[in-house]
Amino acid sequence: MELNQIPPLGGVADELAAVPALRALADRMEDAAVERALTEGWSWTQVAEALAVTRQAVHKKHQPRLAESGIPLRRRNA
Repeated sequence: MELNQIPPLGGVADELAAVPALRALADRMEDAAVERALTEGWSWTQVAEALAVTRQAVHKKHQPRLAESGIPLRRRNA
């Protein structure tokens, strides 16, 4: 890489580089919070309302990972 191809430090270069890192951090925080809420007895509906999404969306996103981890999940009719 030539010197003129290296983006300058600071400014917009750092701001743009921070975006994917912040998205990854937000995803990890969401995963941890959803897992904690469900293990503390929250329903999928309550979690969805807290995240401002539908129950179906939160269930589709998190249920496979949680089931694979062996975390016991509440059933709708339980």
